[in-house]
Amino acid sequence: MNDYEGVIIEESLEDKAVLARVKITATRVEKVVEAHRTPWLSQWTLHTVEIPEGEARRIAEEIGQSLDRAHGGAWYADFKNATHHYIIFPDQIFLIDRTSQAQYDEARRYGIALGIPDYQVDFHPDIDEWER
Repeated sequence: MNDYEGVIIEESLEDKAVLARVKITATRVEKVVEAHRTPWLSQWTLHTVEIPEGEARRIAEEIGQSLDRAHGGAWYADFKNATHHYIIFPDQIFLIDRTSQAQYDEARRYGIALGIPDYQVDFHPDIDEWER
């Protein structure tokens, strides 16, 4: 099986029900700082999740529908396996071939256009952004 792993920020979700449908393997809480650009929050709760390959598209769609739109839609979630990377925005899901920098660049441009800070969308085929 080629399961996916990624991070979902709990506070990014209007509807948190999707968290019950993924396997949470770790959770950490970060204090919000100015660089996060989420002044309406005091913390981010980051859940590392595992998603079975066969459920990845359905979970990606559910996350996309659940992401907070009340604050400009400037959120995303992502998960990846060895070959593919789902990057999920409120109205757009990118399924990226992890060898394609061009596909990563397209997702990055989209995220920046939504108002997500560029350092948060520094997607790259060989970097696990949630581990930075």
